Amino acid sequence: MTGRQRAALSRRTFIGAGVGAAALASVGSGVARAEAGAPSSAEERGHGFLAAAMDGYPDHGGIRLAQSYTDQAGLFSTAFTYDNALTVLAHLAGRTRDGRARAVVLGDALLYAQEHDPVHDDGRLRQAYNVGPYVFYDGSRQPDGFVRADGTANVGTQFGFTGTAVGDMAWAGIALSALARRTGEPRFLAGAVRIAEWIERTGRTEEPLGGYKFGVNGADEKLPFTSTEHNTDLVCLFGRLARLTGDRVWLERRARARDFVLRMWEPDGGFFYTGTNDGVTVNTSPVPEDTQTWTRLALDSRTHARSLDWAAAELAVLDHAGRPNSTVPEGQSYEGVTFSSASLLANEDAPIADSQPKPDRNGVWFEGTAHLALALRNRHARGDEARARRLIASIERAQDLLGAGQTVGGTTLPERSGVVSASSPLDTGFGFGYYPYRHTGATAWYLLAATRTNPLKA
Repeated sequence: MTGRQRAALSRRTFIGAGVGAAALASVGSGVARAEAGAPSSAEERGHGFLAAAMDGYPDHGGIRLAQSYTDQAGLFSTAFTYDNALTVLAHLAGRTRDGRARAVVLGDALLYAQEHDPVHDDGRLRQAYNVGPYVFYDGSRQPDGFVRADGTANVGTQFGFTGTAVGDMAWAGIALSALARRTGEPRFLAGAVRIAEWIERTGRTEEPLGGYKFGVNGADEKLPFTSTEHNTDLVCLFGRLARLTGDRVWLERRARARDFVLRMWEPDGGFFYTGTNDGVTVNTSPVPEDTQTWTRLALDSRTHARSLDWAAAELAVLDHAGRPNSTVPEGQSYEGVTFSSASLLANEDAPIADSQPKPDRNGVWFEGTAHLALALRNRHARGDEARARRLIASIERAQDLLGAGQTVGGTTLPERSGVVSASSPLDTGFGFGYYPYRHTGATAWYLLAATRTNPLKA
């Protein structure tokens, strides 16, 4: 999709428009644990950050989601659905009692949002929610936690995070299905099925390229785009539901999503395109990283395994203090991949958006770097493990050294906990950027890569 057109539509930006008591009681405060003594390993520190992001507003109810970015990002208490789905999966990957309890609490919060939307009762989730009080830039107060005074879920209207993207929904369904398998609790499977049925009703298209379309904006208007990333997510979700429910209808739906993904393959270059704007013509630029790595994790296809080599070679970056616009401190360097082919051509003389810093073409996107590390471990060809370890070491170095002193809900985070989304400001090429703020999504993907947990395996 073109940068301008997708700017308002990505699961990572705007698409708005004109819990059981026992589980809650068993979950302690990540901040409190950190005060008792800093965890020793990089993985433990990552989990400590996810706990702190979840516990940032202790006076605003036990039903809660995790704040996605630290306060310094300027998104206040925004909790993106996608990030929280990943946080569930990362907690389950840790295989600790506390992690499982936290995953259950977050899963129940997603179910609460599904059942207590202020407008809709059709199984959808919104792009993001508020999880704590703040004063917005215009001086208006947002006084509630995740659950508003009237009992509805606190949708992120201030930033326009009111639409529903198929990709966000799919990841929430994947998280709920993982909880269903781990706990055996039927409510999680029921929630995942409601999500998938909403996607089937809303996203299915008979256009020539097929697949499932992007979703709806905040005005409930269907969006015309179809995303390779989203349909890759559906390959996993629909495949899981086929296994968990025994209903073969999900196999047909999985095949539809998979067929669209395979139509995006470019055999000459060995990579997947991003999708289509109109259901007829494939968009050939920019080419993003996640369509190369997630397809490996979801499809497990030898025929398309070259996509990892394309990402590792064509999107490779090395960020250091000598780079124009780099914010990396003197004496440090980070290797990894950037967001897309367009990121490497970003205009370094102008900010990505008003009041934002200028981008660094070599800024490392740590979430994507973790995708790649995990996908390389999944492929396990010659040299893949060594390359994955280098990437993970870069991410762990970033957790140690970048983002110090940042806060969630006004409380300083445990030291050396949480991975920043990017080593320096980076332009995705899709109309938005990433910055050096600690991020639940990047941290969760790091933990999945470190534990060799494939979240897209059906």
